[in-house]
Amino acid sequence: MTHSQNDTKNTNDQRNHPKDPLHGIPLKEIVIQLEASYGWNKLAELIPINCFKSNPTLKSSLTFLRKTPWARTKVEALYLKSKQNWRKYK
Repeated sequence: MTHSQNDTKNTNDQRNHPKDPLHGIPLKEIVIQLEASYGWNKLAELIPINCFKSNPTLKSSLTFLRKTPWARTKVEALYLKSKQNWRKYK
């Protein structure tokens, strides 16, 4: 097993834990909610990655984030931080 396969396996193992705040939330839902809240331009400012900066689409972003653990981690962290703020204003 390569290093990246280990990272993916560890990430998947962590996501299966019921106390994980992202448990049961698909990456697609995370990206949809972030895009709806911030828009692609603001997402590109907050997380400067090409899938948000250059012709962003849901499909291209999901493809990139699924293959790039460090970027996915940043997106998930922004989602968790944003989700806390969204609750404050409901």
